[in-house]
Amino acid sequence: MIARLAAAALAAGIALLTTGTAHAAVTLSSGHVDALDVDWTGSALTLDVRDSTVSPAVDRDPSTVTFNAVSASRTTVPSSAAYSFLGTPGSPVWILPQSQVSGILWPGFDTAGVPSGVLQGNTLTVKLVSVTGPADFSVYTTSSFGTPTVWFDSGNGLPDTRSLAVNTHAHANWAFEAAGTYTAVFEITATKAAGGTVTSGQKSYTFTVQL
Repeated sequence: MIARLAAAALAAGIALLTTGTAHAAVTLSSGHVDALDVDWTGSALTLDVRDSTVSPAVDRDPSTVTFNAVSASRTTVPSSAAYSFLGTPGSPVWILPQSQVSGILWPGFDTAGVPSGVLQGNTLTVKLVSVTGPADFSVYTTSSFGTPTVWFDSGNGLPDTRSLAVNTHAHANWAFEAAGTYTAVFEITATKAAGGTVTSGQKSYTFTVQL
């Protein structure tokens, strides 16, 4: 029995090394991570988390990761009407920022694992399928002039979709309008250049937001 268990453990370790995907549960609170890391297997799209808070970086199943918005990520909603999607001006909002800030998690999007030519138009679609949590969740970018562009917003109905080109590495602001735990479900879809659709399947992401 002991020999069989040892053999099973060894086989699992070999499989982990082969796939390059780490499955141990972790909480990420600071540093760089590609929350939505999209790769191409040769016939299908995959969606995982590329964790660069460790060296060397590892791929993780989203179900094993908790993204933590620490209390230092708390700020207030700007007075500009352009930010009304975040709530009432002056009210608290927690933001994992577009630009890296020490001590705060810096999540991004990465499609560099999808080679040019395999998808129609060299683009794929990121879909925010659903969100559960204590308040609204949104993802948006801010221009150099401070103008926001909303990518996803659970406050005005879901699903929301956003097209991304292959070989893209991008960052945005991830905003939470109250403390607590959120579950966001994402899916990647595309049309193959040769015809036919492909999907990563729906993946659940967990976020904890601290007071």
